[in-house]
Amino acid sequence: MRVWKVAQDRLVAADPGLVRLRLAGIAVGGIVLSILVLLLLGRPIPTIMVACIAAMNSAFSVNDKTPKDQAITLVLVMLCGSASLTVAAFGATAPPLDSVLFVLLIFLAVYAQRFAPRGTAMGALSFFMFFFAMFLAIHPRQLPEYILALAIGLAANAVMRFAVLRRRPEGELLRARRAFRARISAVVRAAAACLASGGSEWRINQLRKADTRLHEAVLMIEDTIGDLFDETGTQLLRRRLLAVELACQWLSITVRRAAEEGALPEAVRDDLIASLLRLDSLIERDPRDLPVISDTEEFSKMLVAGSRLKERTEPGDEVRRAIAELALADVNAQRVAEKDYSAETELPEEETEEEAKKVLAYDNRTRSAIQAMVGGGLAVLGGELVSDARWYWAVLTVFVVFLNTSTAGATFVKGFRRVTGTLGGIFGGMLLALLVTGNTTATVVLILVCVFCLVYVARVSQLLMAFFITCMLGLLYSLLGTFSVEVLWVRVAETAIGAAAGLIAAVLVVPVRTRTVMVSDIDAALVDLCEFLAGAEALLSGRENVNVIELSRELDRSVEKVRTTIEPLTHPISLASRRDYGWYVMSTLERLAFRARQIAARSEPGLLPADDRLTGVIERISRNVDVLRDALDGDERGRLVRNTAAPETRETDNAQARSVLTSLGRLDAGIVALGRAFEVPVADSTRSVQQNVRRRTTSAQAEGDRVTSTSQDSVRRSTQ
Repeated sequence: MRVWKVAQDRLVAADPGLVRLRLAGIAVGGIVLSILVLLLLGRPIPTIMVACIAAMNSAFSVNDKTPKDQAITLVLVMLCGSASLTVAAFGATAPPLDSVLFVLLIFLAVYAQRFAPRGTAMGALSFFMFFFAMFLAIHPRQLPEYILALAIGLAANAVMRFAVLRRRPEGELLRARRAFRARISAVVRAAAACLASGGSEWRINQLRKADTRLHEAVLMIEDTIGDLFDETGTQLLRRRLLAVELACQWLSITVRRAAEEGALPEAVRDDLIASLLRLDSLIERDPRDLPVISDTEEFSKMLVAGSRLKERTEPGDEVRRAIAELALADVNAQRVAEKDYSAETELPEEETEEEAKKVLAYDNRTRSAIQAMVGGGLAVLGGELVSDARWYWAVLTVFVVFLNTSTAGATFVKGFRRVTGTLGGIFGGMLLALLVTGNTTATVVLILVCVFCLVYVARVSQLLMAFFITCMLGLLYSLLGTFSVEVLWVRVAETAIGAAAGLIAAVLVVPVRTRTVMVSDIDAALVDLCEFLAGAEALLSGRENVNVIELSRELDRSVEKVRTTIEPLTHPISLASRRDYGWYVMSTLERLAFRARQIAARSEPGLLPADDRLTGVIERISRNVDVLRDALDGDERGRLVRNTAAPETRETDNAQARSVLTSLGRLDAGIVALGRAFEVPVADSTRSVQQNVRRRTTSAQAEGDRVTSTSQDSVRRSTQ
């Protein structure tokens, strides 16, 4: 029973709202409906395959926010798919015209990603229709029946999407809340285990991983709540989710401090572990019941234990206070999730609409499209050498490795995953095909299982997706009566050629180094940081009511983009030798984003009105950001100013104002730390007051903000 519960929690936590599970169900259901309809019409297996591919592909490529937009995209996808089938059929009658058209289609399909999500869906289905037209050797006279099959496949997807597995916002919200709570519970359990182990390195790393997964879950959940709440409710819930996330991170920091210091008496440590486990037991309850936990005795004990104010702090007080803050933040978030806004004192302003994207522009997406086109041409030539009948597998690999990649390093990593997954799928496909040879029903069932799995993992693992695709292909060959081990090995060879062609194109054709894109993305994150600082100053000074929560989330998304870009530097198979450098840059950016979230969660209109301290620290941070951006652009470098004093606090300041000033000071220190990665010189501030305070805050910061286990020595070596 316990194993089942843990597995269920992990499933829910890994898929907030069960969105991927629903898409996989839509894909399988659409395929089943397509098969039934076409079998009743007496259509052959190749025709059925086109309908099934259309139903499967549209399941995970059509991702518009509203049902109306999804319906429009399905209509446009139908038109694009029909055109692609037609062009492929007529192109095949005059080789090598089909190869030329296929390569041009790669350019259009990759370029269309700039107009996501609709452009991505149209480009992807057009490409796969062309691919399967070649795979099935469709002739022009067969076009009517294949276009009909395409329409049936998309119609089946629409039936599953809008009727059978229709999106139910309320149920999705409840599942997303359960997923969020599963992530919170993971953090709390990891914190308890960290204390129990005395702060072992493995447990600390597990705690950090739990924090990272919680942050990822929050971002995914925030992307889904816009359809469930009005603008006011959406912004309030985002604020409360942020408060819970910060409370979890603060709990992790205090637990790591307490565990690493090793000075906790055994009785105190046992009491803290028991408190964490009690909190975990409350988190495990149904989210709809959680607003009433404020009336329970356990909740009251947590708040009392966390609010003890004594002249001298006792061991474990920080952890107790963090537990209380998390419990209170959790209850407030659940109230907002239940659309109870009675405890909210501030209503956010409405957001402005995004600017429309340019149809024609030269940027990283255009560059990727050019590289994909050249890589496709190379794949055609290389694929023909291996098999003149199945060269299009190499072109398919080129298309896949250039999806959502913008650097040579990312192309290399994605190509490696693709080849590795295909190799594994060879053995899986052979085994499955041999097991069900001659049994059509079992073969179809296993194909559906592979489809379900590949759609479910498509957004999270290229390696697993390639594995299940190859297994599915082995079963399809078996169903068509053309299965052989040689065919699957040709598939591996063509995949390897496609990956190599993509890498060659990425390296030789308008190449973009990972570091170049990383610098560009960091610069964009720093721009978002400047906007956040300007908004925070306007809000805290009382000049303007700015939605700093949303500004901090924009910064979070920019940092997540940097994480994706920097992955080739940190991946174990990376050709670069600067993994420590990549981890240092990433951890420093995470630290900046964390401090921004802290400031956003504690900021209120007019909290620091006409305060020269606020103006001074904002100006210094903004100047440091400008110096760092100039350094990233390669311009003449100034010097970063290190604050040699902690932000001054006054007796009249409340705890909230002191917290905001402290977080601003640590945000400033994070900018200086990021400058070290790019060798930007640092000068001490001329204000050298409160040296003793500086020493204390620097020591605390070093312990509290360390988000990776990378040693300073290795970082120093990597940045030289």
